[in-house]
Amino acid sequence: MRPIKFVLLVSLILSVHSLSLSLQHPAIDALLHRLDSLRPTSSVQESSAKGLLQRLLPTHSQSFEFTIISKDVCGGSSSCFIIENYDGPRRNGPEIVIKGTTGVEIASGLHWYLKYKCNAHVSWDKTGGIQIASVPNPGHLPRLEYSQRILIRRPVPWNYYQNVVTSSYSYVWWDWERWEREIDWMAFQGINLPLAFTGQEAIWQKVFKRFNISKDDLDDYFGGPAFLAWARMGNLHAWGGPLSKNWLNDQLILQKQILSRMLELGMTPVLPSFSGNVPSALRKIYPGANITRLDDWNTVDGDSRWCCTYLLNPSDPLFIDIGEAFIKQQIEEYGEITNIYNCDTFNENTPPTSEPEYITSLGAAVYKAMSKGNKNAVWLMQGWLFSSDSKFWKPPQMKALLHSVPFGKMIVLDLFAEVKPIWNKSAQFYGTPYIWCMLHNFGGNIEMYGTLDSISSGPVDARVSQNSTMVGVGMCMEGIEHNPVVYELMSEMAFRDEKVDVQKWLKSYARRRYMKQNHQIDAAWEILYHTVYNCTDGIADHNTDFIVKLPDWDPSSSSLHVKSKQTDSYMISTDTYETKRRFLFEENGLPKAHLWYSTKDVIKALRLFLEAGDDLFGSLTYRYDMVDLTRQVLSKLANKVYMEAVTAFVKEDIESLRRLTTKFLELIKDIDVLLASDDNFLLGTWLESAKKLARNSDERKQYEWNARTQVTMWYDSKGVNQSKLHDYANKFWSGLLEDYYLPRATLYFNELVKSLEDKKKLEIEKWRREWIMMSHKWQQSSSVVYPVKAKGDALAISRHLLSKYFT
Repeated sequence: MRPIKFVLLVSLILSVHSLSLSLQHPAIDALLHRLDSLRPTSSVQESSAKGLLQRLLPTHSQSFEFTIISKDVCGGSSSCFIIENYDGPRRNGPEIVIKGTTGVEIASGLHWYLKYKCNAHVSWDKTGGIQIASVPNPGHLPRLEYSQRILIRRPVPWNYYQNVVTSSYSYVWWDWERWEREIDWMAFQGINLPLAFTGQEAIWQKVFKRFNISKDDLDDYFGGPAFLAWARMGNLHAWGGPLSKNWLNDQLILQKQILSRMLELGMTPVLPSFSGNVPSALRKIYPGANITRLDDWNTVDGDSRWCCTYLLNPSDPLFIDIGEAFIKQQIEEYGEITNIYNCDTFNENTPPTSEPEYITSLGAAVYKAMSKGNKNAVWLMQGWLFSSDSKFWKPPQMKALLHSVPFGKMIVLDLFAEVKPIWNKSAQFYGTPYIWCMLHNFGGNIEMYGTLDSISSGPVDARVSQNSTMVGVGMCMEGIEHNPVVYELMSEMAFRDEKVDVQKWLKSYARRRYMKQNHQIDAAWEILYHTVYNCTDGIADHNTDFIVKLPDWDPSSSSLHVKSKQTDSYMISTDTYETKRRFLFEENGLPKAHLWYSTKDVIKALRLFLEAGDDLFGSLTYRYDMVDLTRQVLSKLANKVYMEAVTAFVKEDIESLRRLTTKFLELIKDIDVLLASDDNFLLGTWLESAKKLARNSDERKQYEWNARTQVTMWYDSKGVNQSKLHDYANKFWSGLLEDYYLPRATLYFNELVKSLEDKKKLEIEKWRREWIMMSHKWQQSSSVVYPVKAKGDALAISRHLLSKYFT
């Protein structure tokens, strides 16, 4: 009887919490009720969940019975899933019954059962993929014991997913096949509030046509495929464009497929709304409109071909007209499928005055445009501005914006809550409902990094805090398909009512991920938990490793402390992170790479990982983690070698400089070989997926340029001035290291050596000019076709490199 009592106690606690949440947020309850009414029928959601099962476990399509239930069955107003034994005849029939309030809850219940009863593991394909070999054959699935029932309620209504730039850093080259797998993954993780931004340019084309904007005007307005996110935000225009008719049509078709599947599973998609960003031609068509030219955003010389976009003031009546037209056009295309719309008018666009009354009027106008298009509209806003521009957004300004719409008509994303939460510094966003979000990744960089303790406790602390206005959890990373441990734990927090014992959870995670328990792996993960995945320095982790983000500087102009002892700590930063700063430098002018742990400990973890290789190497997930960990160790070593090399340059020790230069370049080559041994670290995959979407040779050339440029220079460069965003989206991909990062570093160190040989000042501008020309040539090239399949024995390569560099 003891387990049954425990389940009843947990149910009672959850019911009490659900009631308190309802009493705090009656407007949110009304919104949830409206959203429930927009969902498809139970049979549609059940059928969609069965389709997901068929794709995941086709051999077990008859082993599970799925049923949609009402929230009343959950014991309150919250959503839930229930897992039960099937009690009817079992011959060739179902063995397990999974019930849920939506198709997403059913998928989450299936994932929970496979995870915790069958030791299965669901991961992105690019992080090792799905591991289901541990699932018993049909007819032999594990039965539930004791209570014969597992009931899991959501402690908060929503599990949000995506950042407004994820569409460019990760999804840009996806076709429907890849999107289908992603939506399956989302459903397994319990995501029920995803951003849905694909194809919006086709909608805008139809809307702006009504306002006499021509195709040529839009060619100057839309960015290229890989830069659409920033064109949508008004940071740039035309860069990487124009968009072809094929692109516009294909993306709209794709969006309809995406939305259809999201809806079938019971998700609530978040659609875009009008933020005020308009084509420059609108000024001539409406000369009396209040349109402002925005300041330069990261160009090298303010080139008007892509610099300085135009913002229509929300107080202008034209803003309401365009905003209403955009919402209604989406409803015409997709139907009335949601009430929630994203808008970030003030993201990196500071209002012209800090007067609270003015800010209130702007916020009210933004919402009015939404609500005229959809009377039930709710404004979902990223709270990034409150962190990135905290000098402007003081309490009076925050209150003015947050209170500019009726209560329950705005939801804020506390975007960086795992590191720099706003909720606890703003009296819970001054009463406005918010979602506790993990940002985690910038630019889609590849870096083993995480804040597992914060993730496992932060959402619970926020939810149970006094006068909490928290209504969800979310994942707002700029890029995906990395650090699977972080995303699995964060996803579980959507269903966790209490803090997670991370150490215990990691042992279970490792057993599932590698399909067996291994003592060396357990010991390695114990180390990784306390090092790589326990960053507490408060710095946003852009990967600044010197291989992928070579510092653009003249070491002779720095005040290097050449006599100081080199230790692991010389690259640790304790500065407060400034979101607008793209490069990290010490006060004495030295570049630094982010390091928050003992590299010696992580080398030990790698040794343990490799000791387990003979036992686990058949696992694709093990191979991915092993290659990633080896890459992490070697890239941090390269940072140390780089600093030793430039120190030798300042000391005019030419022999040491030559030796260390050779070692740094050799590390780049060796890491490239390592990455080539796993399918998931290949440049070719990114480039070929871009070319695959093209319908003709011109599009193929354009898309490949977009793909190459985003992960390298990113934005414009000229003469001796590299793009201000160069390497922002850097990647540790085989092919990119060998053909891009290696030539750059070779040119740079050759200039250092030549400077000492000739006893002349370092010609840093000569390097810059040569390097920028070389980069432009590489960006524009299409002659080299990079592999999309791995080569080499990853385990043997990792073991060799560990022995080579750390024996």
